[in-house]
Amino acid sequence: MASAASTPRPLTPTPTPPARLGSLWSTLEDQRGAAVPLLSSAWTLPTTASQAALGVGGDGEEPRRPKEGPLRRAGAAVARWWAAACGAVVELWVFARADPRKPVFAAKVGLALALISLLVFLREPRDIVSHSIWAILTVVVVFEFSIGATLSKGFNRGLGTLTAGAFALAVAELSKNFGKLEEVILITSILIVAFFTTLTKLHPKMKPYEYGFRVFLLTFCYVMVSGYNTGKFTDTATSRFILIAIGAAVSLGINIGIYPIWAGEDLHNLIAKNFTGVAKSLEGCVDGYLKCMEYERIPSKILVYQASDDPLYSGYRAAVEASTQEETLLGFAIWEPPHGPYKTMNYPWRSFTKVGGALRHCSFAVMALHGCILSEIQAPPESRRVFAAEIQRVGEEGAKVLRELGSRVKTMTKLSSSNILFEVHMAAEELQKKIDEKSYLLVNTERWDASKQAQGIKEVLNGTSAVEKGNKNDGTSAVEKENKNKENKIEGVEPTIVDQTLVHQSKSFLANSFLSRFDSASTIDGFKPLLSWPARRSFHPNLPLEDEDSKTYESASALSLATFASLLIEFVARLQNVVNAFEELSDNANFKDPVEEPTAVGTSDGSFFSKVRKLVGF
Repeated sequence: MASAASTPRPLTPTPTPPARLGSLWSTLEDQRGAAVPLLSSAWTLPTTASQAALGVGGDGEEPRRPKEGPLRRAGAAVARWWAAACGAVVELWVFARADPRKPVFAAKVGLALALISLLVFLREPRDIVSHSIWAILTVVVVFEFSIGATLSKGFNRGLGTLTAGAFALAVAELSKNFGKLEEVILITSILIVAFFTTLTKLHPKMKPYEYGFRVFLLTFCYVMVSGYNTGKFTDTATSRFILIAIGAAVSLGINIGIYPIWAGEDLHNLIAKNFTGVAKSLEGCVDGYLKCMEYERIPSKILVYQASDDPLYSGYRAAVEASTQEETLLGFAIWEPPHGPYKTMNYPWRSFTKVGGALRHCSFAVMALHGCILSEIQAPPESRRVFAAEIQRVGEEGAKVLRELGSRVKTMTKLSSSNILFEVHMAAEELQKKIDEKSYLLVNTERWDASKQAQGIKEVLNGTSAVEKGNKNDGTSAVEKENKNKENKIEGVEPTIVDQTLVHQSKSFLANSFLSRFDSASTIDGFKPLLSWPARRSFHPNLPLEDEDSKTYESASALSLATFASLLIEFVARLQNVVNAFEELSDNANFKDPVEEPTAVGTSDGSFFSKVRKLVGF
């Protein structure tokens, strides 16, 4: 009996009464679902001491892991560190293989620092050797990835050091004449120089020389303070300038002499690469739209305009995001001497950025086409098939023009024909004509008053203004308006396409307007397809969908197709700017003339060996 009484009983949780339906606690339980309870009512204690020692809970929980010893924990930590180190090595290897120039650049920096560190082992001249740290700092700061960046920083550092040293020497000599006020003059001069240097550095025109102003301010303060303590203003300024010159010379010599990396070449390749990316996005948008491509779930990175693996998105995004990189490379390229195919002084690098800007302007139209695919309002597939042939041709011709221009930029070759946009321009005109012929598919014809539309077309063709029309309508009496409405109801005019003559005249008018806008050949961008109008066609899903709302949604979905086609035609117009910018670049940069490929027949008719073969009979 006593043993039974001494046996510990398991502690069972007190059942919690169910929450009243509709109460706050019930709502919280529904939201929490199967989450772990916050209170301890659902937890139990071990039933026996043996279970407690083994780590087994009274409610059948899994046994806890035994505590690991210090050696086991140390071994696990070493294994984790080793795995992390191996992963870092593999990642660095892949990174280096992707761009071999980067490990070469790292090796060049190491070589430059090793050479400049030899100054530490020199004994004479003592004044210069004691300040050898400035040469090492110069190599670390000045040695940049490209030649232009190295020249830019080296020039700014040298000019800032020279001017600051000379100015500091002048102020130091002047302060000595004031006797006891020497300290006041030094502190006041530092305050004034720091104020005006920082203010000038913030000016937009001084942005390329910002680093030079920093070096100027640093050198001025260093010479003033160090020279005052040692009493050797001239020696301090001279040694600093000499060591900076040595560091800059070593950096520039190694950077140019060993596998040089040119910013101008990077700018050139970047512009050519963006042409291919935009062309791929254009073709992808057109093909996807015509195939009614659907996004089951729009990537969140696209919605916040971040880098994504979507090829349709990454192509035009690279061209749009290249603006900052192009400006940076331009700032370095103008410092570089003639090299490679860029053999002229003052090479027109800014013309490359103009081409990139014109291409970026076209990329915005491609972005809008992609937005049509991401939109909820989508045209039905049967409406897309009506314009499929024209849209497909415009997309193909537009991508062909972009690739041709990109190839010409890459090879630095002029256009073989000034009418490069002829085909894409004709394709855009065919699309415009098809829109004119099938315009009734893009509007709600049930609400189209044919008599008013016919009168409106006549007024446009005759040059009648809308104001005159309003004045005439105001002059009519209410009785006449009512009679006209009755006559229209009796006649039962069909809300379809109006008089064929007026339609033909309107198409001619629109075609002429299109040709007047696009005098030269132009290209068109493709569009991406999405699903047709969503299944949930009402913004209020709890309310029944009325016929009026259904017709409104159908009209909106039809207009989305018109928006897509209009964006393609707008892309054609923008391509003309790209061609103009390229022609300006080819003239300023002296691109080579295109080589006419010889025909297969008669290529060697005039040669000596051909005549001999003819005589022999071959």
